[in-house]
Amino acid sequence: MKKTNRELVILRTFTASTVVIMAIFLLFSFKTNQNKKFGTIDVERINIVEGDGTIKMIITNVEQFPNGTNTVNNREVTKDRKKRSGMLYFNEDGIECGGFIYDGTKKENGHSSGLSLTYDQYDGDQVMQLLTTDVGKGDERRVSSALTFNDRTANVSQQETTKIMEEINSIADRKLRKQKYKEYADQGLIGATPRIMLGKTGSENNGLFLFGKNGETKAMFYVDKNNNVKLEVYDDQGKITNAWPE
Repeated sequence: MKKTNRELVILRTFTASTVVIMAIFLLFSFKTNQNKKFGTIDVERINIVEGDGTIKMIITNVEQFPNGTNTVNNREVTKDRKKRSGMLYFNEDGIECGGFIYDGTKKENGHSSGLSLTYDQYDGDQVMQLLTTDVGKGDERRVSSALTFNDRTANVSQQETTKIMEEINSIADRKLRKQKYKEYADQGLIGATPRIMLGKTGSENNGLFLFGKNGETKAMFYVDKNNNVKLEVYDDQGKITNAWPE
């Protein structure tokens, strides 16, 4: 009996010692200054964070894309934003400041795909965007690719814009909804004013397009779908004042 008890004590001591040694080994193995090296990692989402926990970048699949009731850096995100795979960027204050998203899928009678790289003004919406869309329906295909620069209001934050859009989208009547949107847009609280576009339009014009402070077309230098080179200058009423060739 004494022999059995002694063997149990030895066994327990050995087990406890083994656990302690393994714990120490694991602890120090993760405290090394060397970066961990991996071959292939399969993940659904990665949050790049600062030392204080502030998220600076999100790399995500479609399902983990933040929208709805999600919050990032203790701030609400756009509730009804479509989930897409890509990246979102955040500044030092934890505010979203741009992103890179893309999608593409076959539909019943065609396809739809797009890619967007955007940069936002501080606590506002996008002021620079690289965008391409490709929509096919039956035998028709419409492709547009452009780099655009927009003016945005400086008086409304992202959170305030979200609340305004929630109010507008809650209006069931389409006519009243458009009217309310126009009211806010006329006040300069929502919407964007295009200023520069470089690229290909849906009407297959390839060129440089310039807009005035109210978004009106002021000048276009482009090659049209018939391969003709054109230069056009417009007045504030949208009439051509100068053109080449005449």
